Amino acid sequence: MPNETVIAGLDIGSANIRMVVGQRSAEQKLNIIAAAEVPAEGINKGTVVSIEEAVNSINKCLEKTEKIAGTKIETAWVGISGSHIISQESKGVVAISRSDGEITEDDVERAIEAARTVATPSNYEILHVIPRTFTIDGQTNIKDPVGMNGIRLEVDTQIIQGLTSQIKNLTKCVYRTGLDIEDLVLSILASSEAVLTNRQKDLGVILVNIGASTTSLIVFEEGDVLHTAVLPIGADHITADLAIGLRVSIDTAERVKLNYGTAVAKDILKKDEINLFDLDATVAEDDAIVSRKYIAEIIEARTEEIFEKIDSELKKADRSGSLPAGVVLIGSGVKLPGIVEVAKRKLRLPACLGFAQNLTSAIDKVQDLGFLTAVGLVVWGDQLTKDKKRTFSISQFKSVAQVGQTIRGWFDKIRP
Repeated sequence: MPNETVIAGLDIGSANIRMVVGQRSAEQKLNIIAAAEVPAEGINKGTVVSIEEAVNSINKCLEKTEKIAGTKIETAWVGISGSHIISQESKGVVAISRSDGEITEDDVERAIEAARTVATPSNYEILHVIPRTFTIDGQTNIKDPVGMNGIRLEVDTQIIQGLTSQIKNLTKCVYRTGLDIEDLVLSILASSEAVLTNRQKDLGVILVNIGASTTSLIVFEEGDVLHTAVLPIGADHITADLAIGLRVSIDTAERVKLNYGTAVAKDILKKDEINLFDLDATVAEDDAIVSRKYIAEIIEARTEEIFEKIDSELKKADRSGSLPAGVVLIGSGVKLPGIVEVAKRKLRLPACLGFAQNLTSAIDKVQDLGFLTAVGLVVWGDQLTKDKKRTFSISQFKSVAQVGQTIRGWFDKIRP
């Protein structure tokens, strides 16, 4: 199988590192041929805290994926997340250069470039410039201005930025494995390409990814990105609450959550009990018998808090309780029974679990809620390589490419 047909997506999470490999079939369908995961080390809340440990984990995941795919993987689309990610709005304005006033792709790119000149906070790099709508001579809400006529072109954009040091640390970890980076992509943005339909994006939808240490969200309306955020709270906080509430170790609390947990306490009878001694022989006899209702109440309280914070972000976008396509949930943290019900209640919106659209694969992991970000990175890479024209309408990565260039050059010199 020739390497150029292979598209790899690398999702570097706080709990797990996942890699998915796709290939476009003769029928132009994206076929997922490999998926692998390993426990993450050296990553906390989406940021690198130990380069050596992170490189080790990425290497293990890469080797595991290459064995399954049966081919060497040389490049990957890499997801970036973490609470250092920020977004802001910006406007770019240019005059049309052609004498006949026809707008070309060059004009669109100049307008997007003008929007990039927004004052970024010090030590931040622009990850994406996402065009929302264009305005030609005062006519608003134009989606694609190429071929239209006018003398003044404006673009409203959403600019997503990340901390320069975190971007450099992440790219350094990937390059040290010998893997080249096609581009860095905001993880939740890549996930949306795989999980959401165009109809959902038009109607108004929020995609929420609850991971181990962070919760990412992205809001769409009329096909445009309205708002993105990464919150420093996730499924590990539920485990920590259980460990404190039940006076057990984190590992035992995690097993309790996975085996007996639910986010809806009212469904559990008061007399339902579990024996913690079955899960952990070191538990004191006095603390061994625990009510399942008590466990559910601890989980429900923290789950409600996560959705309250998500609702606060919706209020910032002025969309609280008013997205017709509702909320779509992905990530390892949404595997808890009852979480959809809590989402409906706290966000006052329709809610469902997400799944990958328009893919073929014999691999079950493709529809695993935790793998959808890695799948999204493959879909993102496939769309950009398949249709180069689409790049201006999704993002511009110049600054990140420049950040990575120096690091890549340095590792090329020391690579055996």
